Amino acid sequence: MLGKFLKTFSMTLLLAAVAAAQTIPAGTKLTIRMGSEISSGTAKAGEKFDATLANSLVVGGKTLAKAGAPVRGKVTYAKASGRLHEPGQLTLRLTSVELNGKMVPISTSAYHAKGKSHTKSNATKIGGGTAAGALIGAVAGGGKGAAIGAVVGAGAGTGVAAATGKEEAIVPAETAMTFSTTAAATAK
Repeated sequence: MLGKFLKTFSMTLLLAAVAAAQTIPAGTKLTIRMGSEISSGTAKAGEKFDATLANSLVVGGKTLAKAGAPVRGKVTYAKASGRLHEPGQLTLRLTSVELNGKMVPISTSAYHAKGKSHTKSNATKIGGGTAAGALIGAVAGGGKGAAIGAVVGAGAGTGVAAATGKEEAIVPAETAMTFSTTAAATAK
């Protein structure tokens, strides 16, 4: 009788260990590699994206998914860049990872990307236009010409900044990013 109990108990422990090994605990880090580029200029909230695991997913010493396993995610926030201010922004989260041939839903922390600031670029374009206009005006018409040229040059520089001033948030293809699970996930 004791032998049968020990066998049953051992089998139960083994099954529990196998079941526990298929659980991804909250706080588990997943490093992924993006499949394609995402830009705040074209992405929409809710849009899905594909990626792969950059490193194997190992929990409790057991590999649940090897590097290269498919991962899916979605854009949770996308805001295109303004022309002269407010750079583009993106927020991404993972939604599932493949374990043993099945996509398992997961919940992760967010990855935020923001485009470069407009300030330096705009100042350079507007300041450069102002200086060029003042120089041309000074050569053509002295002090009064320099003042008029500076105003015209500043306007031209502002026009150039407005025409070329978008600073989108871009996550290039093959970018490696790390997310943390926010809740436990279990493969069924």
